[in-house]
Amino acid sequence: MQIVSRIKHIALELDRAVEHLYTTAALTAAEVELLVPLRYNDTPMTAIRLAEHLGMSRAGISKTLSKLESRGLLARTPHPRDRRSALLTLTPDGIELVDDLFPRELRLHTQALAGLGSDRTSMITELDRLARTLEIARENR
Repeated sequence: MQIVSRIKHIALELDRAVEHLYTTAALTAAEVELLVPLRYNDTPMTAIRLAEHLGMSRAGISKTLSKLESRGLLARTPHPRDRRSALLTLTPDGIELVDDLFPRELRLHTQALAGLGSDRTSMITELDRLARTLEIARENR
């Protein structure tokens, strides 16, 4: 329980570190989280692939993707090999918003984590180990 409560606390503090950035922004932090992989992936993605990449369900992102599309930030084009799915790409307006907000979010997270100093590398190693442990436990269920 101690580990889980600390992880939840860390996630909350990371959210708080960027909270003020999104109070007047045209996107929410959750919307940026969905758009960033589309911005930086070399090829368009399907909603299923995006959900898998983010560790979410397709149902969990469907509503947000529809809202982003209706706002002109995201485009869906028919998948050339699978008529049942669509490829997601950012529109120029979507790219502009991500290019404005995401680097600012990264700077705020970098500032929040600056106190780790030389412990940063060992912290990443241990977090990777924790992630692998949880993945293995999920796979073995």
